[in-house]
Amino acid sequence: MNITREINFLKAVAANNDRQWMQEHKDEFTACRKDLEQTVTDIITEFTKFDPEIGNLQAKDCCYRFYRDIRFSPDKSPYKRHFGAYICSDGKKSLRGGYYIHIQPGHCLIGFGCYWLPTNILTATRNEIMGNISDWRKIVESKKFVDMFGRPNTGHWDDDSVSPKGFGLTALKTCPKGFPKDYEFIDYLKMKDYCCWVALDEDFFKQPDFIQRLAGIAKTAKPMMDFINNVVDDYI
Repeated sequence: MNITREINFLKAVAANNDRQWMQEHKDEFTACRKDLEQTVTDIITEFTKFDPEIGNLQAKDCCYRFYRDIRFSPDKSPYKRHFGAYICSDGKKSLRGGYYIHIQPGHCLIGFGCYWLPTNILTATRNEIMGNISDWRKIVESKKFVDMFGRPNTGHWDDDSVSPKGFGLTALKTCPKGFPKDYEFIDYLKMKDYCCWVALDEDFFKQPDFIQRLAGIAKTAKPMMDFINNVVDDYI
């Protein structure tokens, strides 16, 4: 997949975010969507080599809708400014951690892990980390992981900004209730999202081996994701 076509389309959507324009350019949207689904299919095939749990997924079930839910938003533009896909063994609405692909002009990335876990699972995750801190640290403090993603809360991304890398989107300002305030590794317990990501420029997707390079990033993230999924699995 060379995302130049998709990037140009998304730039046009950002400048013409209305239904009439989309109707006039429906064929281009359909072509971009088809390209995206083929790329996601190829990614699933490659990632299945080290994560067989995702082997039965279909790309169309991983790709998010392009239409925005505007019911409670002051922004009434009907379309997103990005294409997104979430590759997760239990589906894109699952609490389980998975692989997220985000295509947007100037803000492409690949992310991994769990976002917005319910309070009870967050508490269980913190207990699991505290009870197995040596195993956790071996994963997230390894040179390979830190070089790729950084330390907790080192970055931030949303639809309008993305840091080059990051580990943990949000964190509590104080110690979570019920945990010792003087715990040596309290930063890991303050985390509200156990996910990590790498920003990608558009040239990344022009490389003939970009899917294999994505797989290399994913392999680095997977042990952290597996650790958290072992907790999540007790609740789903």
